Amino acid sequence: MTVKEILEKRSTFSFEVFPPKTDPGMEKLVGKDGVLEKLYTLNPDYISCTYGAGGGNVGKNLEVLDSVKASGKAIPVTHFTCIGNTKEGIKEQLDTYLEHGIDHMLALRGDLPFGWTGTGGDLHYATELVKFVRDTYGDKFTIAVAGSPEGHIQCRSLDADIAFLKQKPDNGADYIMTQLCWDMDQFRYWLDAIRNAGIWMPVDVGIMPVLDQAATINMALSRNGCVMDRALCEIISKNWIFPNPFDKEPFDAAVDQKKADFKKAGIEYTIKQIDEYRACGINGIHLYALNKYEDVAYIAKEAGLLNL
Repeated sequence: MTVKEILEKRSTFSFEVFPPKTDPGMEKLVGKDGVLEKLYTLNPDYISCTYGAGGGNVGKNLEVLDSVKASGKAIPVTHFTCIGNTKEGIKEQLDTYLEHGIDHMLALRGDLPFGWTGTGGDLHYATELVKFVRDTYGDKFTIAVAGSPEGHIQCRSLDADIAFLKQKPDNGADYIMTQLCWDMDQFRYWLDAIRNAGIWMPVDVGIMPVLDQAATINMALSRNGCVMDRALCEIISKNWIFPNPFDKEPFDAAVDQKKADFKKAGIEYTIKQIDEYRACGINGIHLYALNKYEDVAYIAKEAGLLNL
């Protein structure tokens, strides 16, 4: 059964992992009694794996997805970007994925590497990638696409962003995986707006657990331009590490306690956010596992996701 077929029947529950840069990291993720094996016990419908610009980490990406495929416990989904890629190169890589039995993808333009002003390849937008894959492979791939509830950081307006999103199902996309969004009022507005625009693809919501101050701030500001709502800002402020959470040698004597308190409050915040998302009538929860198990397992259990 494909993710598209599952979404037609019920809500989905899934994880995102990333390919480690080191062999010990890979062993911890895909090895015996590793993180993936533990995540399978939570019965996710699929596990996606990120993909670097230009396919720089495609080898380890494929190794992770091979492991998921071999387990038979979840559907493997690859992220795939068009940055630095020719049509010929894209086809070669996608042929390889199909040869490995990996027929689900998240089609992305991808974040431009520092100093780049364009994709440096034959395709310039995710809409073009979706059309190329569908025209080339027909129904061999199930294609997810990104949705940005706050609007893509490089798009001129939210209306324009929704107009671009509308092209994706027209070009053959099957469902939406949203980018990070903590502003629930904005999410509700966006969900109504895309439905009013005639976009009826299922919406699978991407959620990053709030576990670490620096990582939370970095994800919000360096990549997505996300609004951090008052509740999240209060958690950061109440547990602020002096001089700042990015300092590797902070002079704050209470740093360990603040990290623990922040993590506890962040987990509670994440669980409440999942409740709010599900109340919106979304079609799935895609939890960023961050290549960890204990924290996301606790969140999934307390949020009731294991009963989906």
